[in-house]
Amino acid sequence: MQMREITPYTMAILSDKDENGKNITRILEDEVEYVLKGRPTKVIEYACAYFGSDLKGRQNGIKSISHITHKTPIPIDPRNKMYFFPTKSPSHESCSWISHTHIEDVKRIDSKSTEILFKNGRSITLDISHGIVINQIQRTAHIRYLMDERGSAF
Repeated sequence: MQMREITPYTMAILSDKDENGKNITRILEDEVEYVLKGRPTKVIEYACAYFGSDLKGRQNGIKSISHITHKTPIPIDPRNKMYFFPTKSPSHESCSWISHTHIEDVKRIDSKSTEILFKNGRSITLDISHGIVINQIQRTAHIRYLMDERGSAF
């Protein structure tokens, strides 16, 4: 799998399928969008390694300070406000990751889908409930607060 660094401009790391039904990842940034082979969680794992940790270590660290045990939001690089939350269990092939920093608003489409509006005016629709998205946003905000209070960038 070819990799690119996740940056402070990364808004979402989205699970998708190519024309042959193979897993791909769509990366949305402020100005560009690109596609990588494989699953979004692999991109997150690579980003964690790039910033000196691993996904499991980040998850365990957050669990220890927040007691959030499932669908744990993670700090990829807290100094640059790069906090991402998963839309499903990270082990699920259709799990996408959303940057907390870039969210402007969230709108309920129906009982099973939600629109996320980003600060740059772009939007995406996810096949998850509005309540789950709101919960993940609140959990990520709580983690950001805890990390800021500790002055830590683990």
